[in-house]
Amino acid sequence: MSTETTSRPVVGVFWMLVTGLLFVGVTALVKLLGPRVPASEAAFLRYAMGVIFVIPMLRPLLRSGLTRRQWGLFAARGLAHSFGVALWFYAMARIPIADVTAMNFMSPIYVTLGAAFFLGEKLAARRILAVVLALVGALIILRPGFREIGPGHMAMLITALVFGASYLLAKVLATEVNAAVVVAMLSIFVSIGLAPMAIANWVTPDAEALFILFCVACAATAGHYTMTLAFAAAPVTVTQPVSFLQLLWAVLLGYFVFGEGVDFWVIVGGLVIVGSVSFITWREAVLKRRMVTPPALATKV
Repeated sequence: MSTETTSRPVVGVFWMLVTGLLFVGVTALVKLLGPRVPASEAAFLRYAMGVIFVIPMLRPLLRSGLTRRQWGLFAARGLAHSFGVALWFYAMARIPIADVTAMNFMSPIYVTLGAAFFLGEKLAARRILAVVLALVGALIILRPGFREIGPGHMAMLITALVFGASYLLAKVLATEVNAAVVVAMLSIFVSIGLAPMAIANWVTPDAEALFILFCVACAATAGHYTMTLAFAAAPVTVTQPVSFLQLLWAVLLGYFVFGEGVDFWVIVGGLVIVGSVSFITWREAVLKRRMVTPPALATKV
């Protein structure tokens, strides 16, 4: 992903605003669905319905001539992402929207660490400090010993980690394979990866649940598309700060729609994480290197 400047920053900001609203819509719909459908089944149905949007990509996929190694990387990414999506659905049904949103911002931090350990990226002192601050932000949100840490919070910690792993694999594949193929293979392999988990605990969904999940698939697909438009129109250093408005939208949504209280410490912890991710992104732009830390929304479901 490039940090080159473009002449359309206003367009980039607009599309990133639309992206954030679409992903907040995804969050609201999953929260509305709640635990009536098991998390793994809900995640499977979301991706299975989303496969319809992959159909136009089948021709380039069949012509891509993937190697055995690339097939293995796609399978590994699909497995990691499947696990992360199932955990995200599980957490969303059990903890406040603001908690889920704030903790999801940890994914870029995990990517920074993974890039240093597995891709040979230099982990300079400033980046180490940013990582430490992000971890402090996570501790502020969780506040072990001062609040009950439920399975939903633990699920989100693991979710951010496996989404980070998924993004690192995507970065490797994006240098070798067309972007459309990368997107299509994710939908296909995640659907396959979630199928056994869904079947093992299958609950026949009613028409309302199916409609909600179809809307989730549509909104998530549209969100990834508008996010791509934002990245094409403006540098990540312009669009990244706009993406963090999602934390504000999440707090407002939880308070006004779902009756969730506003936890001051969740906001503080989220802002600490946001600040650390913003700093890393800014440093990448200053150093004019190929960007490894993903925008916060790049790891969304």
